[in-house]
Amino acid sequence: MTIDSRQVAAGMLEAVPFARTLGFEFVEVAPEAKGGVRAVVRLPDSPATHNHVGGPHAGAMFTLGETASGAVVLAAFGQLLDRAVPLAVRAEIAYRKLARGAVLATARLGRPALDVIAELEAGQRPEFPVEVEISTEDGTATSAMTVIWTLRPN
Repeated sequence: MTIDSRQVAAGMLEAVPFARTLGFEFVEVAPEAKGGVRAVVRLPDSPATHNHVGGPHAGAMFTLGETASGAVVLAAFGQLLDRAVPLAVRAEIAYRKLARGAVLATARLGRPALDVIAELEAGQRPEFPVEVEISTEDGTATSAMTVIWTLRPN
């Protein structure tokens, strides 16, 4: 699988204006072993996105994780956009530790892309998880998130 990380980043920022509003930076979008995909998206430290205790607002962190998961989906299934629409079905996030400064969301496809594509080609509407870890730039984990996506056939 070949992934053009610049194209994925541009596509996400075009399709999701809120990601531009929050100033997200796409650090990496890359293939992984066994048909997986990984995306890393950064939320810079800014008073405009802080909460009442000086860390990134929970809503900004949720949006960061959801955006990183979307980058994984676009990278893994972008070639299917003429046949299916990717949609987030549900998400769960656990805020575990107060973050300070910039944060990174690292998202990974939870199932092999080929398995998801096979379900779509068999006439099904596949659902699949994207697992996201949000951490500070020094690697301290602050949140964990799972976003369940589907590919809705056109």
